[in-house]
Amino acid sequence: MKLGILSCSPNCYSTRRLLEAAMQRGHKAKVLNTLKFAIDLEEGSPELYYNQKQLSDYDAMLPRIGASVTYFGTAVVRQFEQMDVFCCNSSAGISNSRDKLRCLQILSRHHIGMPKTTFVRDKKDVIPAIERVGGAPVVIKLIEGTQGIGVLLADTIKSAEAIIELLQSQRQNVLVQKFVAESKGRDIRAFVVGEQVVASMRRVAQGQEFRSNVHRGGRTEGVELDPVFQETAVRAAQIMGLRVAGVDMLESKAGPQVMEVNSSPGLEGIETCTQLDVAGAIIEYLAAQVDFPEIDVRQRLTVSRGYGVAEIHVPDGSSFVGQTIKDSSLREHDINVLTLYRGTSVIPNPKSDRLLEAGDRLLCFGKLESMKGMIPKKTRKRRAPAIQQLQVSDVARIDTEAEV
Repeated sequence: MKLGILSCSPNCYSTRRLLEAAMQRGHKAKVLNTLKFAIDLEEGSPELYYNQKQLSDYDAMLPRIGASVTYFGTAVVRQFEQMDVFCCNSSAGISNSRDKLRCLQILSRHHIGMPKTTFVRDKKDVIPAIERVGGAPVVIKLIEGTQGIGVLLADTIKSAEAIIELLQSQRQNVLVQKFVAESKGRDIRAFVVGEQVVASMRRVAQGQEFRSNVHRGGRTEGVELDPVFQETAVRAAQIMGLRVAGVDMLESKAGPQVMEVNSSPGLEGIETCTQLDVAGAIIEYLAAQVDFPEIDVRQRLTVSRGYGVAEIHVPDGSSFVGQTIKDSSLREHDINVLTLYRGTSVIPNPKSDRLLEAGDRLLCFGKLESMKGMIPKKTRKRRAPAIQQLQVSDVARIDTEAEV
């Protein structure tokens, strides 16, 4: 495998370890400075130049995009995607995770535990918003802060109001989050690679500091994660479109609460703490994916005009309940069931004689008009635009209440 590591910091621990792990396993690897690329576009031929020379062929890219170069860095990753070079993390995943608000908005519809969060702009909305998350104390965060920078704890509503007003006056966007008292000064970092957590650690703040980040002096200790925490971390990373991610979670009475999903997690803290070869796990996963790459079906939908992917829900009272997939008439309407989601179970390519139950979700590929016709009239006006965009980029939800 010929691997490129996109990084503006070739001498940092994480970059050096990834390069070392790749070479130890017999791969060709090179660190490429993200800012040294030029993106060339013309009909049918997306190209990249590096240091004024056309870039040679690579099998895979491992993006390590810093917060300060997110826009240009994700543009470079996006260009590699258009050139069919496998990228460990997608450009959309990096962009979505980098913005804390966008990240939580995406996760919030997927039943992922998270601290109650609010985002307001008008000064009049600040106090009511704080009260909705449970009142003071509250945690105030800059939307694009990293390494614990721009994270503040306000003990009273008045101090929270003053901090938010000050930050907004400096044109900063801030989130207000419920303070999870039982996890004060502690959080979990789960390192996800592919479909598993390969390492995890607990970070503990020191002294009066409530932020547990290693860059803020936090102490680390290895921890064996409960399966619920592992599942939450993997799901959060997958929902964000990240194959390699550091998922930060609070240990609350209600279970894991996801605070952040990091697309470029540092390796030094977790490798030192756990003594595990996390860099090696990343490289081995990458090599396996290059040998048998996944296809992003959303990139291919325009090939079949009028066809797309949708998630069909089977609620209580649906005529689908108690029927087999074959008897549901989906196939007769040119709709194929790719995957059935039932609770926490995932059933790929379900058999035609499988009975459907209330609460099932069916990931389907088929004729958009047929799927669009399944939307109840009372919600069709609101949801139709989402369906029309399926052939371009999105996977939409469809709730079925009537027979096809």
